[in-house]
Amino acid sequence: MAVNGGATKWNLKGIGYEYCNCQPGCTCNFSGFPTSSDGSCKAFVGNVIQSGRCGDVDLSNLTVAAIIDWPKAIHDGGGKAVFIVPPAVTDEQLGALAEIFTGKLGGMPWEILGSTYEVAGLVRSDIKVTEAGRHSSIEIPGVARAVGDTLKNPVTGADNNVDIELETGFIWKVGRCGQGSFEAEAEGIKLQYQDTNWIHYDFDWSN
Repeated sequence: MAVNGGATKWNLKGIGYEYCNCQPGCTCNFSGFPTSSDGSCKAFVGNVIQSGRCGDVDLSNLTVAAIIDWPKAIHDGGGKAVFIVPPAVTDEQLGALAEIFTGKLGGMPWEILGSTYEVAGLVRSDIKVTEAGRHSSIEIPGVARAVGDTLKNPVTGADNNVDIELETGFIWKVGRCGQGSFEAEAEGIKLQYQDTNWIHYDFDWSN
């Protein structure tokens, strides 16, 4: 099935996990510029696709991830991305995901994000997501590890649960914020950050 312009119709719905090197809250999502120490945006993201389809290709019940390294703000481009998919993902599914995540089929957020990076590589590896809200974690053997936590009350140390509601958000509309730590290395990209931004969100994307 095609939409206007001949692009294949696609949709993805599920849970997203966004770890990056910004300060908690990640101002990139609402003011465009990172709050990292060097002005870069370096991220490890995971997507648990609960339901999805691209044309006749079923993308439901897939878990995928990416390591992305932008030298400046995302909209300045020049980024490099490494995508990770489990070995069980078929070539047909991989081809559909590649077209979506590089923005070739249009639709938000990938028609914007896909123009800001080049694909530096693909890794096939098992991806283990432990879903626990703001305490969620991701483990990819030999590739990446990410752990989420809540923000903390600076006086008592108690959990400080903060949500960002972003009416114009094109990646997510409600971000469940926290602080996270992650390390990831593949295809020449190596990232390691402690107690930086982490957002747990629901996504519903399509073209």
